[in-house]
Amino acid sequence: MKIRKKIPKSASSKLPLFLIGYSFTAPAPEELKIWFDVHYGGPLTLEPEGVTGVWSAKHGPWSARIRLSLASDEREALSRHTAWDHRSIATVSTPPTGPSNLIDSILHAARLARGLTLLTQGTTLDLSTQVYSNPSDWNDRPLTYFRPQDHIQVNQDDSYDLPHDRFYTLGMSKFSLDELELMQPRGLPPAEMIEILSDAAAEVVKSGHNVKVGASIEIPALARTVTIVKHRTASPAGRMLAFRELSL
Repeated sequence: MKIRKKIPKSASSKLPLFLIGYSFTAPAPEELKIWFDVHYGGPLTLEPEGVTGVWSAKHGPWSARIRLSLASDEREALSRHTAWDHRSIATVSTPPTGPSNLIDSILHAARLARGLTLLTQGTTLDLSTQVYSNPSDWNDRPLTYFRPQDHIQVNQDDSYDLPHDRFYTLGMSKFSLDELELMQPRGLPPAEMIEILSDAAAEVVKSGHNVKVGASIEIPALARTVTIVKHRTASPAGRMLAFRELSL
């Protein structure tokens, strides 16, 4: 029987939120601190965790764990999740936190990933959404404040074996929430479905809890109400995720 090699786990015993691939020298912690303080008001406090290249990055009550470089075996294992040829990888993770701090904690981690990408001129991979961001992409997403669309991706699955077009989110799992999905007949314009799903996801994140099957989600921005009609699991991003289906 073939034994699959497991990805080395961090102290959080899970994959990080962000991978940052780069090909040049890793930024010094002081560079990241100065950059963060300029862009987000600081002060960012960086404390070594006892392992070379591993830092606790704190800003007010929020903290994240950054690793500026990885051992070769761990880098190779994480590279299986990527589609780049960068020689080095940094990571950003969040510690366990309560629902009241989760949004701010994820925003803090995203700001650090943005900073590391700009300082290294590298590429970020958001492992939850499978979205790659280069420096130019981050320039368009300043992360001055929390916007759900900066952290949640809406995708369309129009596979020929489906009797309909399927739209689904990725990124809700960052917030310990089930992903959402929405179906529509084939051939109709996708823009309205993407907008509804994106705004419904924002409302669920704002509430901080999953909506039960049979219950509704109010979307004030669109003057709409959608209903959760089904719950299932699927693996569109290569890992098993829970989905809640919306009906208009």
